[in-house]
Amino acid sequence: MYYQQPFVRHSSHSASQARSKPNIMRVSGEGKIAVQPSQSIVTLGVSTEDQVLQKAQENNAQAIANIKNALNNIGILDQQIRTADFSIFPQYNFVDGKQVFRGYKVEHVLGITVDNIENTGLVVDTAVDSGANLVRGITFEMESQSLYYQQALTLAVADAYKKAETIAAALRVQLVGTPLSVTEGAFDFERPVPYQPAAFVKSEVSTPIQPGTIDITSRVTAEFMYYS
Repeated sequence: MYYQQPFVRHSSHSASQARSKPNIMRVSGEGKIAVQPSQSIVTLGVSTEDQVLQKAQENNAQAIANIKNALNNIGILDQQIRTADFSIFPQYNFVDGKQVFRGYKVEHVLGITVDNIENTGLVVDTAVDSGANLVRGITFEMESQSLYYQQALTLAVADAYKKAETIAAALRVQLVGTPLSVTEGAFDFERPVPYQPAAFVKSEVSTPIQPGTIDITSRVTAEFMYYS
């Protein structure tokens, strides 16, 4: 009579896991990279006042046209110049506790994109020399934001894994290297503090602009299984 021995697979790894108690470890990871900005956005314009609204508008329009022509002459194209804000305000003086109409204020603010970031100071100086009396500030931007964010995300995942390894080693437990889950957290684009001019005085010295760097920070939360 033929008798077939039943097949039994023995696994020391499975046996050790069966004798162990699985646990979940949750860690956070952060990745941060610094990127040089590739362009600047200059926000400036003209404020004019007159008792006659039409006159205030005409003076403002002429000043804006002068600024645009001057910017064109230094290589700033029309498509790099846009209207960021346009407003008209009635102006009043207070005499003996009463409002007395003084005239109208017209403000036209431009947003100017400077692709060659080294020319940012030149753009400010050119605009001020051509009649700009409002300089709201300068912000810095970069191209390929998603590419840099992916790099920061990779660093964040690596940071989470390294933390899990460190904790497992400290506890003397066996870590399963593949995470159960990885959750993408909030990310930051920390730009340099926008340049805020203290005064709008014409000067023979070019306005110095320091763009600094843009910090991109990515965060993740990961869960790992370990056996004690």
